[in-house]
Amino acid sequence: MRFVIIGAGRVGLRTARALADSGHEVVLVEGDDDAISHARNEGFQVIEGDGSLESTLELADLDSTDAVGALTGDLNDNFAACMIAHQHGCRTVMRIDEDYREDIYRQYADEVDEVIYPERLGAIVMKNALLGGNIRAIADVAQNLQLVEFTITEASPMRGYSLSELELPGETRLMAFGKDADSLALPNPDETLDLGDRLVVLSAFDKLDDVRSLIVGETGRAAAGGV
Repeated sequence: MRFVIIGAGRVGLRTARALADSGHEVVLVEGDDDAISHARNEGFQVIEGDGSLESTLELADLDSTDAVGALTGDLNDNFAACMIAHQHGCRTVMRIDEDYREDIYRQYADEVDEVIYPERLGAIVMKNALLGGNIRAIADVAQNLQLVEFTITEASPMRGYSLSELELPGETRLMAFGKDADSLALPNPDETLDLGDRLVVLSAFDKLDDVRSLIVGETGRAAAGGV
């Protein structure tokens, strides 16, 4: 596949490396001389110029591009680049850096396929390392809402019960279930909760302690959304 990345800074260049390592074609668009030099030294093709301008993006051949990642540190530039890329039929991904503006951009950017917040994603990776094997943060859906995977332990109060008997707290939903050796799938109420089974739950942060105690049965460890 062919990708165009707007911005060759920290986020853009790391993304370009990951795509190139997977065998994809990557073109970077950047206006800063030092960033251009750094990216070219790593072997990337770089289009010089302002990535928020259609005249610059035309040089990147958007008509033959599968997806555009607008990954600069400027929200307005990213928004403009995605609008242009959408007109050329590209999948668009827009980077934001400030939580409070996410809702605004989602409301007015129907042409943007995905909005990402790299700092939040990095925090999730750190959370997973700290939480250990029985609890795994998957995604922060919103500031107060999180997808979390829990694993049934020997101490679980629900071990041996069926999914139909699982009574989760309010503002909490069971999204997926997987037996120990199987892939995750839609929950079947008749399934029995056994050691090693995994449950993916969508929950408000203030309910995560209750959910963890119910499914994992460990009360001494920090909750996935805790501070």
